[in-house]
Amino acid sequence: MDSRLLEKYDRLVPRYTSYPTAPHFDGSVGADSYAAWLSDLPDGMPLSVYVHIPFCDTLCWFCGCHTKLVNRYEPVTAYLRLLEREIGLVRDRIGIGHAVRHMHWGGGSPTILHPNDILRLGGALAAALPMASDAEFAVEIDPRELPPAAIDALAEIGVNRASIGVQDIDETVQRAVNRVQPMAMTVAAAVGLRRAGIRAINLDLMYGLPHQTIDRVRATADFAIDLEPDRIALFGYAHVPEMKRHQRLIDAAALPDGTARLAQAEAVAERLVAAGYVPIGLDHFARPDDPLARAAAAGRLRRNFQGYTTDDSAALIGLGASAIGRLPQGYVQNAVPLHAYRDAMKAGRLATVRGRPIGAEDRLRGAVIERLMCNLRVDPARLCAEHGADPDTFAPEMAVLEDFVRDGVLDRTGGAITVREEARPLVRCVAAVFDGYLRQGETRHSRAV
Repeated sequence: MDSRLLEKYDRLVPRYTSYPTAPHFDGSVGADSYAAWLSDLPDGMPLSVYVHIPFCDTLCWFCGCHTKLVNRYEPVTAYLRLLEREIGLVRDRIGIGHAVRHMHWGGGSPTILHPNDILRLGGALAAALPMASDAEFAVEIDPRELPPAAIDALAEIGVNRASIGVQDIDETVQRAVNRVQPMAMTVAAAVGLRRAGIRAINLDLMYGLPHQTIDRVRATADFAIDLEPDRIALFGYAHVPEMKRHQRLIDAAALPDGTARLAQAEAVAERLVAAGYVPIGLDHFARPDDPLARAAAAGRLRRNFQGYTTDDSAALIGLGASAIGRLPQGYVQNAVPLHAYRDAMKAGRLATVRGRPIGAEDRLRGAVIERLMCNLRVDPARLCAEHGADPDTFAPEMAVLEDFVRDGVLDRTGGAITVREEARPLVRCVAAVFDGYLRQGETRHSRAV
């Protein structure tokens, strides 16, 4: 991509895993609202479930997630008891007949759980929120804490997809972000998971980390390719020390600038495409026969808080401290501090403390943004017609996008706009034009590239 375009468009913009985005949630939605929304779910509506395990035994300095460092297991045990209470509270409100089509455990590190607790949590979920026979059950994996017994437990509860965190294989980079993970450890995790029958493997890589170079990210890409995963996610490191204080431990002088970040992302993408992986949206790659690639080709790709997905469920149930859910009526988020989540569970009430109702305009703008993020193409007037809105609703936005067309970021054919392949890294900037909440100059978002 032309450096001139990078300089012009590399802004602070949301990742658009939701619309409205999480910074625009507020206290107008609370436990009572969520309880009512859950009770109103139609009988038999398929569900998606996200379970948040907010603990790690080592803090990765690049992390942007809600997590807590623990050196004792007792807090984890206590948290699992609270999770079981929340599962019961949700079950009591939604009733029966809902099949879970997608289950995802994230963190933190879900694999911090002891094998017997993996079985315990899996059993509690299966009893309250039974999964469909063809459900996808994915768990985020830290290879540094994955004994064979844990793999066996994951397989026993029905996990069929694993996302392994890799980031970068170079020890200099690993030490600079406090995540030392030898390659043999990652290989052993992938081999062990496949041997246990968990054959759908995702790998998570990063660019923009301290001391990364073109040669180092290429070596990481080659390592990833050799492991033959079904999917690879390539995330740009978001350095926001004003929001994540532990990121102050990273030497900012060792971080690559915008030009170097783009070169790293392009170098990895070239390697992956040459190896046969299909680019998916902004930052994912998949084998052509993977369900994600097939969904993208058919125009059925979706985007939620776990990134790109085939999940088309209208209701996402978030469980655990800080977990975010989405129901037809709007978004909900649980209390982030563990003590606040604990207090809610002990009082027998849902832990929702913020959220956002979704109005007609939100649904329309969200649909436009999601199509751009998933397909790199959208016809706003067509979506206006599908949503019963004025066909000229987005006339101001289309006028703004003329500058993108002149710069070669977009092609415009009739009423449709398409992000050019070479400008794929700028799709979030295009999507941001349709964001009715975004204010220029906000610093709580990550760089576009």
